[in-house]
Amino acid sequence: MNMKEKLCFVLGVFGAWIAGLFGGWNSAMTTLLLFMVADYLTGLIVAGVFKNSPKTATGALQSKAGLIGLIKKGMILLVLLIACRLDMLLNTTIIRDGACISFILNELISITENLGLMGVYIPPPIVKAIDILKSKIPDQENEDSGESENIQKL
Repeated sequence: MNMKEKLCFVLGVFGAWIAGLFGGWNSAMTTLLLFMVADYLTGLIVAGVFKNSPKTATGALQSKAGLIGLIKKGMILLVLLIACRLDMLLNTTIIRDGACISFILNELISITENLGLMGVYIPPPIVKAIDILKSKIPDQENEDSGESENIQKL
């Protein structure tokens, strides 16, 4: 077995193990993963090329901001894993699907915001839909506990 075959074997086993943890893999999970990658890449472009990132004081790339973004994406996958495991216990898919859909919408909003920061034209119906989605998030200033604020920031 040459090096390429060994690498493919190891990656295949690892991928099967991950899919098994999630109880299988579906199109919603693939969509979420693609949107997460697109969001991260558009964020890098906003900061690296356009120097217009709201996440840093200068608007430029900053390794700490990138690391925080990756950690947040990892935590999204952890929440999704927990949702999948709960669904396996309950013999349903509603928790996983709900988590996927909500995270997909969150990533879509972020991607659209990144495109706007790049100066890409966003059609008004899409802007209006995003404004409506954003307005559905409860006003965090009136919350007694910081816990719900932290949950909403994901």
